[in-house]
Amino acid sequence: MPEPQTVVSTGKRKTAVARVRLRLGSGGIRVNGKPVDEYFTREVLRILVRQPLESTNATARFDVNASVGGGGPAGQAGALRHGIARALEKFDASVRPTLKRGGFLTRDARKKERKKYGQRGARARFQFSKR
Repeated sequence: MPEPQTVVSTGKRKTAVARVRLRLGSGGIRVNGKPVDEYFTREVLRILVRQPLESTNATARFDVNASVGGGGPAGQAGALRHGIARALEKFDASVRPTLKRGGFLTRDARKKERKKYGQRGARARFQFSKR
């Protein structure tokens, strides 16, 4: 079976969603039209985004073009990481064990719990008074 030229995938984390296009290329990563170093200002987030590519030794093999929205910077970086991992798996199924072992294919579904009516917060309760 011939390898596809472009693979499209979706990654999610919390309330952030990333639509990822993976194409054979030179290793550039663009997020919402900007280079990844410009979009994610924190080094930790840039490292997070590159993890699936580095674990499969595909850093210089693919160009990543992503559109992210929702959530904050950390959630968006996590969603992008998830999307890149899913796209890599679609492109080449033999990298699945590596990605699975690294935990890149698991969607982090944790969201902020909603505040309950009649209470101070999601879990916080008003102080109980016996007398």
